[in-house]
Amino acid sequence: MDIDVYRPGELTAADRAAWTALQAQAPPHGAADLANPFLAPEFALAVGRCRRGVRIAVVREGGEPVAYFPFQRTAAGVGRAVGLGVSDAQGVVHRPGFTWDARELLRACGLAVFEYDHLVAGQHPFETGVSGVFPSPVIDLDQGFDAYLAALRARSPKFTRSTLAKERKLGREAGEVRYVHDERDPAVLRTLMAWKSAQYRRTGRSDRFTQEWITRLVEQLFHTRSAAFGGLLSVLYAGDRPVAAHFGPRTGRVLACWFPAYDPAFAKYSPGLVLHLRMAEGAAAEGIGHLDLGRGQKEYKDSLKTRDIQVSEGWVTRRHPVAVGHRARRAPVRALRNAVVTRPELFEPADRLLKGIGRIRSK
Repeated sequence: MDIDVYRPGELTAADRAAWTALQAQAPPHGAADLANPFLAPEFALAVGRCRRGVRIAVVREGGEPVAYFPFQRTAAGVGRAVGLGVSDAQGVVHRPGFTWDARELLRACGLAVFEYDHLVAGQHPFETGVSGVFPSPVIDLDQGFDAYLAALRARSPKFTRSTLAKERKLGREAGEVRYVHDERDPAVLRTLMAWKSAQYRRTGRSDRFTQEWITRLVEQLFHTRSAAFGGLLSVLYAGDRPVAAHFGPRTGRVLACWFPAYDPAFAKYSPGLVLHLRMAEGAAAEGIGHLDLGRGQKEYKDSLKTRDIQVSEGWVTRRHPVAVGHRARRAPVRALRNAVVTRPELFEPADRLLKGIGRIRSK
């Protein structure tokens, strides 16, 4: 392999276009669906403007680019997926049928170890270090919204009736319900982030928006727009008041569900569920094939999804003392977290405890 490593600002327009073209070539429902927006060049470049150490390896054969590998690197040679912690899809974007030697790639990138937590399926050279595989629910829309809604009615008739009835009730009691698929008002984005911060605190979770780089990243993606990629703010209004909103990146084929939140004053109307149905309708109208709801066990995801895809977490390493030390530090933390979140008998009391702490902090 002929491998060159670039800083984000060094990547040429030709390379960005070739990267986007490789995403477009990925099979829509195959093991290597690489069209996810978290694997797009725009996402890597935006993270590079907010965080140090972002690099992009370009693999060429016969002078032609065949693969792109975005990563973050520390001075010690510890590598992580770009945007680890907020990225819901990670891996090498490559030409169909291409494979690579993981250790050779790491060596060329100056990495002793590469850590991931949302590795997409089909990344066989990286899968030797998988420590866990997890379902990530999606909503398929390739047959159109009407087909999705009909299937949802057949599978979950009570849930569908209840959600649509709450939408009608919201309209009667709070003002005409209006959905904006692509809201361009930055004030509404700030409202969404405020709702999400309050939700994090209320449920005892760490508030991601206290990390300045995440706020900057969201704002940058909001202003990123092209046919191939964009940051999409979708909003549900009752009258002139926003009651639920979502922000996430999209490509031409995939909308990633990233930061959804709603105004707690309207909780009895389930505005988040109504919003997701309207998002599915809007995405289908734009020709988007599926909504990626993201890894994580949530009741609303189970209600809305049509299937699960698989994502993995783990490490790929080469023989190096830095790799041994990093894995020794990180493995116990990951194992404990996954033991809790994947076992209801542990997760439910932990979740209640966190929410109790959140209530105390909010007083």
